[in-house]
Amino acid sequence: MNTYNMVRSEHLNHHNHLFGGQMLFWVDESAWLTAARDFPGYCLVTRGMDRISFEKAVINGSILRFHVLPAHQGTSSVTYQVDVHADAPGSDGEVLVFSNKVTFVSIDCHGKKVPLPKRDKLRSVAEDFSPSIPEALGTQPASCHDEDES
Repeated sequence: MNTYNMVRSEHLNHHNHLFGGQMLFWVDESAWLTAARDFPGYCLVTRGMDRISFEKAVINGSILRFHVLPAHQGTSSVTYQVDVHADAPGSDGEVLVFSNKVTFVSIDCHGKKVPLPKRDKLRSVAEDFSPSIPEALGTQPASCHDEDES
């Protein structure tokens, strides 16, 4: 799955390049968006990120493409590979500027781990993106908001 962001002046550090914390925010957000589409109805929280290494500076006005694909699924966790490509203003191509893995864990309303279903086909890797959730995704867990408060 691809998501996009444009680097604007409010995202820059004191050297006029993209602030690393902003990049990490976008990496986490794009990975979570992908995971939420792959496992609708599950409460997924960030467990961790792999190696953090900023390889190339990103300038103002660049369009960033966050390419996110599942890398590994455990019992209650899922890890996504996130590759960030920058298309600088006036450039005729993209450059890989950041790469990382983000792991999420599925939890219930009390913070306890919840198993994730094994799926044959995830939305993030499906060739045909349809507006409805494919039947192969199966059922969803009950939402915390659906629980009886008594």
